[in-house]
Amino acid sequence: MVPWNYPLIITAWKLAPALATGNSVVLKPAEQSPLTALALAELAAEAGLPAGVLNVVPGYGPDAGEPLGRHPEVDKLAFTGSVEIGRRFLVYAGESNGKGVSLELGGKSPQVVLADAVDLDAAADAIGWGIFYNAGQTCHAGSRVVVAHELADPLAEKLVEFAREFEPADPAAPDTRLGAMISEEHLAGVLGRVQRAASDGAQVLVGGERAQPIPGGAYMLPTVIEAPDPADAIVQEEVFGPVLAIQRADDVEHAIALANGTGYGLAAAVWSSNVSTAHRVARRLRAGTVWVNTFDISSLTTPFGGVKDSGHGRDRSLHALDAYTHVKTTWVAL
Repeated sequence: MVPWNYPLIITAWKLAPALATGNSVVLKPAEQSPLTALALAELAAEAGLPAGVLNVVPGYGPDAGEPLGRHPEVDKLAFTGSVEIGRRFLVYAGESNGKGVSLELGGKSPQVVLADAVDLDAAADAIGWGIFYNAGQTCHAGSRVVVAHELADPLAEKLVEFAREFEPADPAAPDTRLGAMISEEHLAGVLGRVQRAASDGAQVLVGGERAQPIPGGAYMLPTVIEAPDPADAIVQEEVFGPVLAIQRADDVEHAIALANGTGYGLAAAVWSSNVSTAHRVARRLRAGTVWVNTFDISSLTTPFGGVKDSGHGRDRSLHALDAYTHVKTTWVAL
């Protein structure tokens, strides 16, 4: 079961190891984005993949996803999506045949900017791209900045400037950097979260409103919010939109506590001029991936997945093969 935000990429992450280890697969794409899955299946058939090895079943969750989750002849579930739906698949597995389940359930990924970070321009650029690309509709988007007090104001200024330059535009235009969100419904939900945060005392530094670069489409201005209360929903919950929350840290220990202070644990980043400090902080961050002085560097050779509410199991790398195999022991007496 794959989501709508990167329908072909995440499908490939799951299909490749499953097929390579000899399984037949039923792929259920998100109802918002079924066409890439159907096109991929058509290409697989043209390439000679035997009938029945790759099957695509589009549909809504109750009609297609849940029956797969409960089916007694399905041996494994691999799901990327929300915490709520991911946990339902654990229930479906438990109430059917106890099938294996691997889950990637999103994140609230922090970028920790320590007081000794010297290149704020590089940090601001990476932080801005890390939250605003794909309109923030990315599971490991760097949606929080945990920054040392003494750097908070200058970094916030740079992030506001970056956001103002990251204007929504026509997705068909070759120079567009920020396109539309998935739907009007999703846009309304993201705007509602920003409005609630503002009413709870958070300060919207830039954005927070709908944009209309061209007729039609659900566009939103890149948004930066300073959130003083770590318990605020805008800090704790995945927004899945172009919304960045800034949190101020008193010292390194406070920064680590704030960074680990949500239920999620998919990704994180550390910005520091001291490699030893960066290593110590990175080790204590509870996340499946940690970047140091960069963000979202990626490779198929490295595993991707999370801890805590972000799920368990890994896509990509040789570790992904483990998800679609069982270890078997055979004893032979000669």
